[in-house]
Amino acid sequence: MFEAIFLPRNAERYRTAPLSEPRADYLRHLNELGACRTTLRKNANDQLSLVRLLDLREGDLVSILQIEAAAAIWALPNGHRFARAASSKARTLFVSRGIQWLRFLGWLDEPEHRHHSHHSEIVIFQRWLREERGLSTATIQDYCAAANHFLFWLAGKGVPLNAVRMTHIDDVIAAEHRQGVWKRRTMHDYAQRLKAFFLFAEASGWCRTGLAAGIMAPRFMSEETVPKGIKRDDVLRLMASVAKDRPVDKRDRAILMLLIVYGLRAGEIRGLQLDDLDWENGMLRVRCPKPGRTHLWPLSHEVGYAILRYIREARPSGFGRSLFFTAHAPIRPLGRTTLGKMVRDRLAGIGILSGRRGTHVLRHAAAQHLLDQGMSMKVIGDFLGHRDPSSTAIYAKVNLAALREVAAFDLEGLA
Repeated sequence: MFEAIFLPRNAERYRTAPLSEPRADYLRHLNELGACRTTLRKNANDQLSLVRLLDLREGDLVSILQIEAAAAIWALPNGHRFARAASSKARTLFVSRGIQWLRFLGWLDEPEHRHHSHHSEIVIFQRWLREERGLSTATIQDYCAAANHFLFWLAGKGVPLNAVRMTHIDDVIAAEHRQGVWKRRTMHDYAQRLKAFFLFAEASGWCRTGLAAGIMAPRFMSEETVPKGIKRDDVLRLMASVAKDRPVDKRDRAILMLLIVYGLRAGEIRGLQLDDLDWENGMLRVRCPKPGRTHLWPLSHEVGYAILRYIREARPSGFGRSLFFTAHAPIRPLGRTTLGKMVRDRLAGIGILSGRRGTHVLRHAAAQHLLDQGMSMKVIGDFLGHRDPSSTAIYAKVNLAALREVAAFDLEGLA
């Protein structure tokens, strides 16, 4: 492996150094994931430095603190192959590469993920939400997160689940309220999800009956806030920021167009496959995890061109049928978190640093644009995949005059 990334003289030095096989195995793994030669070289350099700094032997368990301590020495002037001190970014990358390598080998000494004593009950609850209720993955995560939050709090008080009283449930909500972190909507949603958990817990015989009936969610009017999108000028500037020829710009341009033009959710973008593009009939198939349905949209010329350009010029091949992948190794399909970070970074790049900056702001901008064009609530609801008309009615509160500035969004000028 070393011969493939270094000149013969250097390759021999890396091959004869300690732990050559464990180092080479990981480099082969990165190569299979699509890492470029420069990335492989950097990892090989850091591997060898870590081996020497820690006097690493086969099978040693290494903690993250040990890696960070080695990085502190490595970052000093003459502590690695440069005479000057390493930057904080280089030091962070050294630690990250060391962690990934040792985790790959199973040599990283990591504390086990924290569990409360009712982890098995959460697993059963999760299965019921998925198989019996048919809820989406994202919704199931929200319900289980609320139950886990309460059970961790309960464990801290030393109270078993079968001894829970209403005062305990009131106390956990009151504690969050006193901290001032949760808003009324957050407390409302938390109480509703906790109520669902206790309904299931009562039916399963895990706790005393009557608790779920006693959980009263704080009053919250769903129409008291307006979804915040971004202005037309900001949309135009956002699209202009991805008008370059870098592979990552071609990918991000296609994604942003899908978010802005169709108002797709992050989970819907993540689930797109090559087979969902019907080029012959000009259609796009989108699986909607939240409503649990599949929708068909006409594929506009501008969006289709952006996707096709990404596929032909920037999309990694040989990694599966997913449409969008990471731009750097390890190559893998984009996840919800990565999509959200991409949008936040792009908005920060045009100077939008405050307020909501995730993928949903572009969904709200799409809804506001349709509303301003005179579309009916039914049409907008169908377009966004809303099952409940009240989910769309909130946009009717928006002052149409104030939305004129985001009207007539023209993609042709950006194609």
